[in-house]
Amino acid sequence: MTKNIYTIGFVLFLITMAIFLGLYFFGMNTDYFNNSLLINAFILPVIYLGGAYVSVNSLRKAGIKMGFRDAFGRAFKPMFIGGLLSIITMFLFLNFADPIAKDLLNFQYIERQKTELEAEYAKASQFVKTPEEKAELDKKYQERKESFAPKMIEGKDMFSFRQFAYYFAAVLVFYIILSTFFASFFRSRTEL
Repeated sequence: MTKNIYTIGFVLFLITMAIFLGLYFFGMNTDYFNNSLLINAFILPVIYLGGAYVSVNSLRKAGIKMGFRDAFGRAFKPMFIGGLLSIITMFLFLNFADPIAKDLLNFQYIERQKTELEAEYAKASQFVKTPEEKAELDKKYQERKESFAPKMIEGKDMFSFRQFAYYFAAVLVFYIILSTFFASFFRSRTEL
């Protein structure tokens, strides 16, 4: 079973969806967006790292010689399959099954941006020395604050297909880096 990259990719997809749905059912509160970010930043990379390790290590333990390209493919393909299926499923779920959850995530994203803007302004205000610097800081702050006006954020969708595609592209960079590491480490030494 562990030798099949499609099985490992599908298991990664199932684990990802279990976490997604677990957070959806048990963690949809005022910190839903922040909790989603934390899971995406700290838990899912470890899970996908484990999936890539199982995929490459199962072949190595079987005694099959792997070059750089073979080891890279064994690490990358399960992560790609699991990630692609997860992204597509989450997109469909948030846009068609429960658009209210998507609206909540959009609202919390914008509120987080506002909070970060206020914190940056307060921090930058401490270091302003001249009235010209203060005027420039206030001008930039007001320009940025205007981008959060109701008419400016109306229809803003951080969970559109385009945004999911950008997110998946960023995740692919992580998969490539991780796969390169595995390929360098697990390639057969006879090919050096």
